[in-house]
Amino acid sequence: MADAASLHAPQPAGATGVLVLADGHVAWGKGFGAEGAAVGEVCFNTAITGYEEIMTDPSYAGQVVTFTFPHIGNVGVNEEDVESAVEGAVGCVVREDVTAPSNFRATGKFEDWLAAKGKIGLAGLDTRALTRRIRLSGAPNAVIAHSKDGKFNLPELLRRAQEWPGLEGMDLARVVSRNASQEWEGGTWALGKGYARSPHSPRPHVVAMDFGAKDNIFRSLDHAGAHVTVVPGGTALEDVLALKPAGVFLSNGPGDPAATGQYAVPVIQGLLDRDIPVFGICLGHQMLALAAGARTVKMHQGHRGANHPVKRLEDGVVEITSMNHGFAVDNSSLPDNVVETHVSLFDGSNCGIAIKGKKAFGVQYHPEASPGPMDSFYLFERFVGMLK
Repeated sequence: MADAASLHAPQPAGATGVLVLADGHVAWGKGFGAEGAAVGEVCFNTAITGYEEIMTDPSYAGQVVTFTFPHIGNVGVNEEDVESAVEGAVGCVVREDVTAPSNFRATGKFEDWLAAKGKIGLAGLDTRALTRRIRLSGAPNAVIAHSKDGKFNLPELLRRAQEWPGLEGMDLARVVSRNASQEWEGGTWALGKGYARSPHSPRPHVVAMDFGAKDNIFRSLDHAGAHVTVVPGGTALEDVLALKPAGVFLSNGPGDPAATGQYAVPVIQGLLDRDIPVFGICLGHQMLALAAGARTVKMHQGHRGANHPVKRLEDGVVEITSMNHGFAVDNSSLPDNVVETHVSLFDGSNCGIAIKGKKAFGVQYHPEASPGPMDSFYLFERFVGMLK
């Protein structure tokens, strides 16, 4: 990194924050948000809006988000844009200092909100150089730290970064999944009105398994015409079946799909054996693929942003999508009964599957967006349409 130094280089005057990579590189900046230190994998997100939604996406558990867009925090925060009440990203790295909010919806400042959430911010880094480093060398493990007095124990921070095992093999879905079932009632959002209540008319019943879901997924299922019951990701097959679902949804989430799949894949296979319609997004998509006999792999840098082009293979249509994943389905491992339906136009990686003879499909990207484009909302309608 252009602004990185060795562990023993002098600390710049006025530095109150630091990012210590596991390879010993150190990047200094101005800390904001919560004080303390947190360890995670450093990734980058190319979205130019929606930083609050990104920071509260449970799929970012165990990660430090580098925002490539330089002006983060300038529209403040509000409670309507929070995607989950559970753990999301542990911290963020930004280029410019956070300025005062300039948006009529703002109810608070980004830095104060981060502090209240226990998340660490670091401003003033060369985020382009950090992004290039990730693209060339892969996503590194690191510690992000903030101390108002500027005092840091760099050898201890380096030790923490080097000893952290990384996301591969880590089941983080158990950390961020809800602990109890919930009847979902929140509908679509309208300016000045907030989130609508679901109508009580008869609707097909979808049981949504929460592996670290964003709330906008459930709102999207509701908007597409489903009655949604959200259950913990570790719910047993017999308990899912006891709810008499017309279909089952598999949510996004953090960590290694192979690790979470140790307990989730047998449940998914049980659903497929009973010909229950299944729709999976992101981690849910990956575990659906595992249940069908495919493999997943850790990506070099991952896909994170709101501008990812995906080709729909059935008709060649290109969808601009929102993505957030560091693992992917190995498309060379797809068995004969699985059809690849979507691919990334950035690197050709798998972005969608369907299982032959079953009402079961999944996509790697986020059709609910938040933030991002709505090109792919039709997938919720397609799923709910299967159930009617």
